[in-house]
Amino acid sequence: MPSVAEGVKIGIQECQHQFRGRRWNCTTINDNLAIFGPVLDKATRESAFVHAIASAGVAFAVTRACADGSATICGCDTRHKGPPGDGWKWGGCSEDVEFGSMVSREFADARENRPDARSAMNRHNNEAGRMSLNDNMFLKCKCHGLSGSCEVKTCWWSQPDFRVIGDYMKDKYDSASEMVVEKHKESRGWVETLRPKYNYFKPPTERDLVYYESSPNFCDPNPETGSFGTRERICNLTSHGIDGCDLLCCGRGHNTRTEKRKEKCHCIFHWCCYVSCQECVRVYDVHTCK
Repeated sequence: MPSVAEGVKIGIQECQHQFRGRRWNCTTINDNLAIFGPVLDKATRESAFVHAIASAGVAFAVTRACADGSATICGCDTRHKGPPGDGWKWGGCSEDVEFGSMVSREFADARENRPDARSAMNRHNNEAGRMSLNDNMFLKCKCHGLSGSCEVKTCWWSQPDFRVIGDYMKDKYDSASEMVVEKHKESRGWVETLRPKYNYFKPPTERDLVYYESSPNFCDPNPETGSFGTRERICNLTSHGIDGCDLLCCGRGHNTRTEKRKEKCHCIFHWCCYVSCQECVRVYDVHTCK
């Protein structure tokens, strides 16, 4: 459970990094069981991303805990996934992402067993997040030999830095597929499934994010949608993207204030071996949305 909690924390932090310059910036609410508020109540792109990145975070943290020995019920992956290559052999501790994904599946999908569209969407996006780990695993190698020579090289499978997963899932968010809900009757009763809304687009794969409700614009505070608005948010005056003052401030304009910051400057390297710096005060313009 400590690894599961750490994984959720990692997912939230990565969400806030990826959306730091957007109208919805993955804000969390303290002292509330629903830490994102009502934002996740609707089946939007934002809900899709949060489910995917949280599921990936749990799988990542559990997998890492198994490999570094802090979790006692699991360990390294002994399935080497192929013969060694030229000039290297299997060694080290390959991270067991399959075990981490299994734990994530048990945790994140436990409540998604209803025969409705929202459960189907959440299960799909949870799995897409977990698959991102598998897709980004890489061979990590270490050289052995006298004086750093590479007479023997051992390699093992490693997870990437979680920022790689965040960047990958953010691309999936930007290209998420809009779906429509269909109802049909089965032996257990009425079941809701999802199908692509537009036939002329490539249908989503199991690695893509899906949603079926439109997002609010997040420009103004709205307790019903969970929007905090963008007033007082810092914007980038020179950017033409979503983090720019025109788009982030939703056309309301922006205020500018000056801010003094203390920074290290005029640093000098002294032989041997330390660096001495002076402290300078620099003035910056800070732009915030009206």
